[in-house]
Parts: sequence; structure tokens; C-alpha cells
Amino acid sequence: MSYSTFVASLARANSRNLRNFAVPPARCRSTVASPKRQEEKERMEECPVVEAQPVELISQTKNVPNAQAKSIHIDFDNTQEAYKSKKNIELLRSLLVFKLCTFDVLVERNKELMALSKKLLGQRMFEKLMKMTFYGQFVAGEDHNAIKPLIQKNQAFGVGAVLDYSVEEDLTQEEAEKKEMDSCVSEAEKESPGADHREKKYKAHRQFGDRRGGVISARTYFYADEAKCDKQMETFINCIKASSGASNDGFSAIKLTALGRPQFLLQFSEVLVKWRQFFNYLAAQQGKSDMCVLEQKLELEQLKENLAQLGVGAKDDIENWFTGEKLGLSGAIDLLDWNSLINDTTKISNLLMIPNLETGHLEPLLNKFTAEEESQMKRMLQRVDVLAKHAVANGVRLMVDAEQTYFQPAISRLTLEMQRKFNREKPVIFNTYQCYLKEAYNNVTLDVELSRREGWYFGAKLVRGAYMYQERARAQEIGYEDPINPDYEATNRMYHKCLDYVLEEIEHNRKANVMVATHNEDTVKFTLEKMNEMALSPTENKVYFGQLLGMCDQISFPLGQAGFPVYKYVPYGPVNEVIPYLSRRAQENRGFMKGSQRERSLLWKEVKRRLLSGQVLYKPVY
Repeated sequence: MSYSTFVASLARANSRNLRNFAVPPARCRSTVASPKRQEEKERMEECPVVEAQPVELISQTKNVPNAQAKSIHIDFDNTQEAYKSKKNIELLRSLLVFKLCTFDVLVERNKELMALSKKLLGQRMFEKLMKMTFYGQFVAGEDHNAIKPLIQKNQAFGVGAVLDYSVEEDLTQEEAEKKEMDSCVSEAEKESPGADHREKKYKAHRQFGDRRGGVISARTYFYADEAKCDKQMETFINCIKASSGASNDGFSAIKLTALGRPQFLLQFSEVLVKWRQFFNYLAAQQGKSDMCVLEQKLELEQLKENLAQLGVGAKDDIENWFTGEKLGLSGAIDLLDWNSLINDTTKISNLLMIPNLETGHLEPLLNKFTAEEESQMKRMLQRVDVLAKHAVANGVRLMVDAEQTYFQPAISRLTLEMQRKFNREKPVIFNTYQCYLKEAYNNVTLDVELSRREGWYFGAKLVRGAYMYQERARAQEIGYEDPINPDYEATNRMYHKCLDYVLEEIEHNRKANVMVATHNEDTVKFTLEKMNEMALSPTENKVYFGQLLGMCDQISFPLGQAGFPVYKYVPYGPVNEVIPYLSRRAQENRGFMKGSQRERSLLWKEVKRRLLSGQVLYKPVY
């Protein structure tokens, strides 16, 4: 059944009240083997929301047999190995920068102090000062040519790069709020505020219009116009090409809010969430609300009865809808089958139909879309597709960053569609999962299950999350459930649970891949222990590690020298234009350094060792 057919039928129905939707709290690994349908094997999955022509994929990747491998143990206290790529002056710079980050007054007023320094020293001397301190510590260089020496040096010591062009607009709060409200509110909402059936979580709110608030470890893009989105796409393309030229098998990072008007991400996210809620409502009708999300299978006969009772149509018609798309062949429909109903791309606004929780009717999310809004949506999807093609052509893997929860369902769905298309032969597209979210495990398990059914390579980056304070404040003030785990320990458990699930999938099916993006040494050790238990060799390139440039070298370099695929997130850009990024690094390091003296103590240990051993003029050899 096509989504539009289903929508039309539901819209004609006079369905009863659908209140009390609830997402089942249970989470577990599916115990049911997922058959790979023959029809899915025989045809190339068309990307349902991104129009694209078939392209040649990167290369053929062979499954590596699960042979016994030697256990690898890494000593993260061995400073000689951890810092062998660093000159003495680099160690001293790290100590100075990390110490400065512990002074609250310097961190809180860092922008004012940098502006004053520029005024007193002049542009040239200011840039030299920055390159000797914060810029030199956290930024690789001004352009793709300037970063090559650092990239090549790190590669010589086993550490790759995830390139990230970190230039940002330096907007005032008022300017950011205005841009956000202009770009997230549709023409229909401006004409008739409150007339549409929107949930407040997925509407723009001026008090949270500046999405930089409380965020210290993620870039923020604000929409201006389509020309600027095209320019940002070109910047990402240049970054992909730079990654290809600087290293083999590298990564490049992108954000979808840079590629189009965020109004579409808000609206599509709301639709996806409400349709999932509708599935949960139907599951509850069959007494399956307490089951794990992967175990919830709607029996087709009972589903037909439930939909008929809702006034959708006759039972025979309903059966034809589902079997028309090869759904329900096993006599049951699960959430992944249900999600596949949303596949109509002829007019993107047709995607934005939802069950009204108040009336029980199916209605458009907005009363109307302008032709320009429809065009903006399509151009956003086209830009995403262009970037994926460039990543394939240049042999670079594309990492899609996670963003706020009111954008994330749409971002994850669009990323998944790219994976279905471009991850057929090799993991090219990687989605990011924020493990401070309560729904992180459900999201990981569903996507892994879909990749298993359809036979493509699952690629994930696991992070703890970047928007916690902002998300909590927004949920509390606007009035919806806090999406964040209750405390740091719960987030750690969620991270390890998601990681354990993906590692299990790697053990059973070598098509899964994960980047463990963390500065937490305990999480790295947890991963290494699991890999040893699985006899998973680092040379299989299924598990990657990631840290930010300038931080946690005592983790990155020992891993790289032991043969593990490890990457630094490498920002680059002109000094003046990366100041917002450097400001956040200072804020992040304040908490990091106050919470742990370990990195500074290891740096001092290595400085003393070199001085006592006569290595005053130590120079890395590579």
C-alpha cells in the first residue's frame, strides 16, 4: 500500500479518539530472526525521499571471518607512547591551555578577552598568539592545504581524521532568534497562528530560538536563504575533497540544518513521531503495548478489524493495501513495515499527514504549503543526495551529526534513507546516536534490524550528547516530557547498552560498523574488553574510536599505535572565523579539566621524563 493511498483512506474515515498514545518503555534485543525478503535482494532500494541516479559505490568490501585473534591490552598510563608524536613545546602548550581553561573568569569572558587582545595587539600579532595557544591546540589550520602536515603526522602515528570546517556566524542572541523564528514558522502558521494541529515540542519558540544556548560541543547553523545553503553545501563538498586528499579512508562531518530551511525538519519529525504513536496505539489494541519495540507485531487479521472499526475501510480493501507493497506476508506487521508506508515522494507535503490526537481524524499537519516551501523541502533533500554522491566518488565516509530532539527524527530518517541507498557495498553513511536520550536504544535496535533485513551496511557513531542543558530547559518551560536520561550514570549505562548491542551485531553479522566517539577512558576500556571477548581484531575495521583534536591524546595515540582505527575530529578554518568554536572548546575544557586532573598529570609526567632523560630537544620521528 502506498502512503498516499493509506492517507486518503484514513482521511475519509471518521475514526474514534486516538488519545492516550504511548511509546512502550520496554527495550530488548529481538529474538526473532529477520528474513531477508527475496524481492529486496533483487532490486536496488530506491531512496524514498531523495531523488537520485544510481552511482558507483566506493569498493567491494569482503566479510572477514570471525577468526580467533590475540587479546590486545593497552596501557593508557604509558606517556612515552601516548605523546611520542608531540614536541616538548606542544606538551607545554597543552599544559598552558588546559590550565587556563580551569579559570572561570577567563572562560566566561573569553570572547571579550579575545576581542581586547585583538584590539591591543593588532590582527597579525593576535593571530600569532592564538596559533601559539588555543587555535594551535584545537584547530588544524586555516584551509585544506594548511592542515595536511598535521593530518600526515597523525597518520604516521596511527590516527586518522574526521574533517570539520568549523567556521560559524558570530550572531547576537537577537539576530539568532529572529533567524530561527523566520525559518521555522510556515506561512500558514504566520497567517493563522494556532490554527494547525501542531505539538508544542515541534514548534519554534522564541525563547529557545538561539540554539547555541547551553551548547558547548556542537556547531550551530541558522537559515538565511537558499543561496547560503548552496554555499554551505559547497563548503561540505570541499571538506569531502580535502578529506580524500589528506588521508585514505577518511571521514567528513555534515549537519543537515546547514542544508535547508529547518521548518521541514520540524514538521517531518512531528509526522514521524505521531505515526509511531499511532502504531503503538494499534499495538495496544492487540495487547502488545508492554512488549519490546522489535517484538511488537500486529497480527494482520486483527489489524484489519481494528482499522475497520476506526472507519478506515472494508477488511478486504485493507488487506489489499498492505499486500500491495509486500507487507504482511508473514501474517504480521511490525514497526519497520509500518514505517515503510511513508514513502510517497511525488509531493513532499503529502508526507506531512498526521492522526489528530484530539479528534481521531487524519489531517494535514498544516492547512497549506506554498510552492516555495515545497521547493525548499525538495532542495534540502537534493543537497543531501549531492553530498552522499561526492562522498562515494571521493572514497570518503560521511558522518551526519545529531542535533536537537525536535529535529532529530527527520535527520535520522533522511540519514537512514541515504544508508539504504549508498551503504550497499560498504559503510559510507554514518548516523549519530545521542545516548543521553531515553529512546537511544530503541532507535539503535530498529535501525540495526532494518539494515539486517535489507542487507546494507549499518554505520553508527555513538556519542553521549551535546544539547542536554538546552533540551531539559526547553522541555520544562514549554511543557513536554524531558527526553534526557535522569543522570550521567544512566547515560553511561545507555551508551554501553547501545554499544554492546552493535558489537553483538558485528559478532553475528560483519555488516555493522560503529565509531565509539568518547573521551571516557572507561568506555574505551569496556569496548576493548568486548572486542577481546569476541576475538574481534582491530584490523577488521568494524570498530572505530574518535576524540576531538587537542584532547585526550593519551587515549587516541596508544589506540592508533596498537592498530585500532582511531580518528581525531579535526576542525579547520581562518582564525577570526573559528573563534565561536574556540570559545566552546574553552568552556568544554573547563568542566573536563575540573572534573579530572588525569590528562594534565600525564602531560607533566612526560615533560619530566624527557627532561630527566636529556630529551630537551625531542623531535618526533616519522
